[in-house]
Amino acid sequence: MSSPRIYPLGDSAIVCEAPPPATLDVQRRVWAAAEAAHTWPHVLEVVPGMNNLTVVFDPLEATAAQLGEQLAAAWHAAPRAHAEGREVEIPVEYGGEAGPDLRTVAEHTGLSPEDVARRHAAGDYVVFFLGFQPGFAYMGGLESALHTPRRAEPRLEVPAGSIGIGGEQTGIYPAASPGGWQLIGRTPLRLFDPSRNPPTLLQPGDRVRFTIAGVSL
Repeated sequence: MSSPRIYPLGDSAIVCEAPPPATLDVQRRVWAAAEAAHTWPHVLEVVPGMNNLTVVFDPLEATAAQLGEQLAAAWHAAPRAHAEGREVEIPVEYGGEAGPDLRTVAEHTGLSPEDVARRHAAGDYVVFFLGFQPGFAYMGGLESALHTPRRAEPRLEVPAGSIGIGGEQTGIYPAASPGGWQLIGRTPLRLFDPSRNPPTLLQPGDRVRFTIAGVSL
């Protein structure tokens, strides 16, 4: 396990950042270090990300050097055992109006659109963290054959429920928003609902399995 880089972010935050690639083992260390940091005095906020963790603190009561030592120790400690995440099934309509970039991904990867859908749905995915917008799950587990760069020009509005590929990751847009990921499909499930408890359908550690509801060319 490579040592992470720990550095200040302004006067009241520090970042612990692991070198790529993003793996489940690294993400488990992020989760464990985040749990530990939540218990430290003078810590105001803990923000886990992909391969990184940001800790916001009260600069009148703590220093970046002091917390950096604690963060390094927490990182290198054996990750705590986490309860097995739920398995969540996400039905997807691939291609057509629901997935206007399916052919683009197929051309980039050298696969047929049907193969892209099949291989995407066959993956075993784990939610690494939530970010960008409420309920947007960044998932690890996309097979390398499907890795595709983001669009050169982002769309001004991506429909809610859209399934996208952005580089080495796949994710689901919970709400309509601008976005630059390659859209390969869409799900009717509601990823974020403020009336639910919790409001997000997916949580870090959950395992996601996509199912093919249909493929349109």
